[in-house]
Amino acid sequence: MKNIFFLMVFVCISLTSLAQRPSSGARERISTAKIGLITDRLNLSTEQAPQFWAVYNEYTDKKRDIRRQIRGMRNETSTITSTDEQVQKSLQDMIALRQKEVDLEKEYMNKFLKTISARQLAELYKTEQDFTKLLLERLEDGHTRHRPND
Repeated sequence: MKNIFFLMVFVCISLTSLAQRPSSGARERISTAKIGLITDRLNLSTEQAPQFWAVYNEYTDKKRDIRRQIRGMRNETSTITSTDEQVQKSLQDMIALRQKEVDLEKEYMNKFLKTISARQLAELYKTEQDFTKLLLERLEDGHTRHRPND
């Protein structure tokens, strides 16, 4: 319990300092905080850890690539200057990418279950959501604190 408290304090301090400028150093600190939180919450054994992190890193790289494609597609699609057919094609492509993300999750669920238990996998998904929520809250707090008074 004490470890969780110190980890959360570290995460909060790190994320508060990151709210001002997202740089490569900031991304690395975010990644380090996320790794620490996942490691703590999953309580990985020394046998599980190397296998888990190999699978997790592969999974997150592939997932990040799909999400970049989705963001790129959103940025490229202009509903103002595009024809209805072009917009419809873009929407179909977007759905195909989201399906690709779901397929990736199915594939990696099986890979994860070869290295960690179902309970640990459920905790991983919950921890990722909690971390994202915490990060967004810290970023919002940073923007609110540094916003000039209206």
